[in-house]
Amino acid sequence: MKVFGLAGWSGSGKTTLLVRLIPALTARGLKVSTVKHAHHAFDVDTPGKDSYEHRKAGATEVLVSSANRWALMHEHRGEPEPTLAELLPRMSPVDLIIVEGFKKEGHRKLEVWRSVTGKPPLYPDDPNIVGVATDAPIAGCPLPRLDIDDIEGIARFVMRENGLGGE
Repeated sequence: MKVFGLAGWSGSGKTTLLVRLIPALTARGLKVSTVKHAHHAFDVDTPGKDSYEHRKAGATEVLVSSANRWALMHEHRGEPEPTLAELLPRMSPVDLIIVEGFKKEGHRKLEVWRSVTGKPPLYPDDPNIVGVATDAPIAGCPLPRLDIDDIEGIARFVMRENGLGGE
């Protein structure tokens, strides 16, 4: 499986870009999955649900299944947070896994950068960034600069960067 990331500061538009990019890639026949790094307090379960009660009772893993989907919840229970490399083998095989977050991990990435964040670009300090999707010029940027609203162009770039075609 090919792994490619979107990296950027909070508020830069990573999620917005990703939810626009996925349909552009799947329309080209690719099977795409995502891995999203979340803040420590996130939860997909809610009090009162059976699965929540199972976890709170001490279950390390709870798998919930229906006719439409299944979800596996794993409680760390004091163990360290897994790395991206430890999580990827849990994914089903697809053509491309797009990673949102995990910006300090060593996979190839497209930086999403907007000047409105007030933060500097990440690419000077991350050799794994191979391009920048932005809505503003970046003086002296040696990497390919992609218009953040050119979803088709970004889809072609991602495909080329991962050896998946891209015209």
